[in-house]
Amino acid sequence: MPSFTVGRVSGIPIRVDLTFLLILPILAWLIGGQVGLWVDNLNALWQVNLDPAPLTDGNTPLVLGLVAALGLFGGVLLHELGHAAVAMRYGFPIESITLWILGGIAQLTEQPEDWRQELFIAVAGPVVSLAVGAASYLALVALPASADMARFVFGYLALMNVALAAFNMLPGFPMDGGRVLRALLARKRPFARATQIAAEVGKLFAILLGIVGLFSNFFLILIALFIYVGASGEAQRTAMNAAFENVAVGDIMTPATEVQTVTTDETVADLIGRMFRERHTGYPVMQNGRLVGMVTLEDAREVDEVEREAFRVEDVMTRDLLTVKRESNVMEAFESMQANGVGRLLVVDDGELVGLLTRTDIMTALDVIRDTGTAFGVPSEPEGVPGRS
Repeated sequence: MPSFTVGRVSGIPIRVDLTFLLILPILAWLIGGQVGLWVDNLNALWQVNLDPAPLTDGNTPLVLGLVAALGLFGGVLLHELGHAAVAMRYGFPIESITLWILGGIAQLTEQPEDWRQELFIAVAGPVVSLAVGAASYLALVALPASADMARFVFGYLALMNVALAAFNMLPGFPMDGGRVLRALLARKRPFARATQIAAEVGKLFAILLGIVGLFSNFFLILIALFIYVGASGEAQRTAMNAAFENVAVGDIMTPATEVQTVTTDETVADLIGRMFRERHTGYPVMQNGRLVGMVTLEDAREVDEVEREAFRVEDVMTRDLLTVKRESNVMEAFESMQANGVGRLLVVDDGELVGLLTRTDIMTALDVIRDTGTAFGVPSEPEGVPGRS
């Protein structure tokens, strides 16, 4: 979903996802529609004797719902800032914090592999949520009885922030509790193996949560899906990091002598014909022996079929090239592909094309390393990188 930056805290961009704008009024409506029920629950839990009459009169429930929903997401933001503060203390920059339909995400630019660092980063968020819950409770009991609206909001936030901390500590990797589990597992195991175990526990938790959600709450199903996909993705990413730790792009790329290229003066019709015969969807473009661009099937499709004989490759090719050096690590190249949404990178040294790296090259190499336990004659560590202690 699209997202946009609404501000910065300590240099960290705070982003709002479109799904946040969709869920906020829904959440406000749900809270407002159940103000009477919440009053009963808060009175029973906190013994604060809230008067339901003024809180359920007229448009008051809608106002309370909106303020409470905004306060809840404010607590989520503080939760993520807790993670961010500890991560930055350990030297891990934070790319952004994003609020979305299921809460918030603090995006680290690098994943800590020291189990102590991950443990403290993971628990920082729930600790902040508990602190926000405690502060909200103190505000609740400190306010005069006449301030029913403010007392309702603080009572609601006290309860929900404690619940947020507790829920996040469940072992649903990649939630906070799952990351705590991985950190503890990594004390005695390689990091990749700890991730694999935590991910399997997380997927099992997601399945159970999804089953509960079928009979109770649709949002639990969304959370379960997020946990399952996140656990699978994190396990795959960690396995790749371990497999490619000492593997350079030059080890697995297709060398320039085997790369099929096209020239700038070939027609788009000829290009599409070559793509069909050779079953390639992208070609480096050369002019007088010099690399000048990249052309893909998507570029060729932009030209109407009846005009393809009139257009040349130079008319549709991309001149802003995404390149990587031969000595770069494979995972760095893969992350560049992911970030730019491309399936191939040109390998260039001193302005000269020396090879082509594709997703297929990376996946094939990963299969070879997994099956043989070696990476191009160098013994690998199939169990992953040893945990640091």
